[in-house]
Amino acid sequence: MQLTFWGAAGQVTGSLHLLEAAGARVALDAGLFQGRRKEASEKNRQLPFDARRLDAVILSHAHIDHSGRLPLLVRHGFHGPIYATPATRDLCAVMLRDSASIQERDAEYLARRKRASPESEPLYTMADALAVQDLMLGVPYRRVQHLRKHLRFEFAEAGHILGSASVDIRLTEPPGHRLLFSGDIGRSGLPIIRDPHPPSGPIDTLIIESTYGDRTHESTEGSQTKLGELVARVAARGGKVLIPAFALGRTQEIVYSLHALYRKGTIPNIPIFIDSPLAVEATTVFRMHPEVFDRREHLVSQTSEILDFPLVHYTRDVEESKRLNSLNGPAVIISASGMAETGRILHHLSNHVGDHRNLVLFVGFLAEHTLGRRIQEGQDPIKIFGDMVPVRAEVETLDGYSAHADKDELREWVQQLGGPIRRAFVVHGEPGPALAMAKILEEEGVGEVIVPRHGERFEL
Repeated sequence: MQLTFWGAAGQVTGSLHLLEAAGARVALDAGLFQGRRKEASEKNRQLPFDARRLDAVILSHAHIDHSGRLPLLVRHGFHGPIYATPATRDLCAVMLRDSASIQERDAEYLARRKRASPESEPLYTMADALAVQDLMLGVPYRRVQHLRKHLRFEFAEAGHILGSASVDIRLTEPPGHRLLFSGDIGRSGLPIIRDPHPPSGPIDTLIIESTYGDRTHESTEGSQTKLGELVARVAARGGKVLIPAFALGRTQEIVYSLHALYRKGTIPNIPIFIDSPLAVEATTVFRMHPEVFDRREHLVSQTSEILDFPLVHYTRDVEESKRLNSLNGPAVIISASGMAETGRILHHLSNHVGDHRNLVLFVGFLAEHTLGRRIQEGQDPIKIFGDMVPVRAEVETLDGYSAHADKDELREWVQQLGGPIRRAFVVHGEPGPALAMAKILEEEGVGEVIVPRHGERFEL
């Protein structure tokens, strides 16, 4: 068995790990790199192996930094099965199509403004994205799926987003080997979805994420309370709350919280716009998979329409989106992308970030060198579509909505495995959090802990 780390090694984005075992070459995830445009573009365009020689992909979840290079694999000749949970399969149907569409539209926009460059060219086409769906196979949680005669896996609930999974892989020919890929580990108590439930028992190789390995989050309940306070305060001064949010997962969680706050009478009756066609379609997929909702959640137990209430408006049409830029009075605008790198949020930031009455509210992880991180760190002015835009709006961050486990929750997840764990690889984290996660693993008795570098290969 051999394992090579071709993404999310020493950084958060671009998840891709190549496993070679039992005569098969299997990719664990195939995500897009995000960050500095030119650097990310170069990494994304250069596949590290021949896609035609890849036998299968096992996908942990549908976020673009885990799934976004699937159409690129297909474009370069991959034609094997892509295994995912049914919810992940259905989410990818909208996520990847949207990714291709955004790339094509952004390229056209920059070309019209005579600002086209090699890194602005689309990575893949809509046809490539659609072709991915023909290869996707839905595998329910805890159902054994055979890859080869002596190689099998099953999914376990990761609690990160709808359909997210940890991947439990077993090589059964002597002497045998068990590899567990955590995927992105969620938090207990997140709205809508169930809590993480990792498999237990001895593990030979663990690949574990470390996004927040060096910090703790505020509680989800505390973040919901603060969200209500912020919306009320900004509305009182006639401003707008701009929330860059991942169309998948974070948008639905914020809508769920706003619904709960509306029912309590905590927020004023102002319009809430979900201005992202992808978020609208992802919300439809949520409605299709109530079987993975957490029935212990209060609002879930009260109503089947958890993502629909009188204040919320789902926006698809481009002209309707443009009208939001001249909307009078207070409002909440939730728009993708969560790191403010692409999508309609760029237009809303361009039009509203210069008004001191407004608030830019971040509710998720922001990778280094993304526009969202630059705004969060106080850069002024900021560059949007090649123009320098002054930042006058208030900027706030709520980290209680993070779908990633913090350092205490990561430790608890490792403890639930039971062990022993012979060797662990720490991925999906910037250097500080990754090293902090490595220390946690050492404290929990893991035999050998490694923070791999990009392209590094190991015998298992």
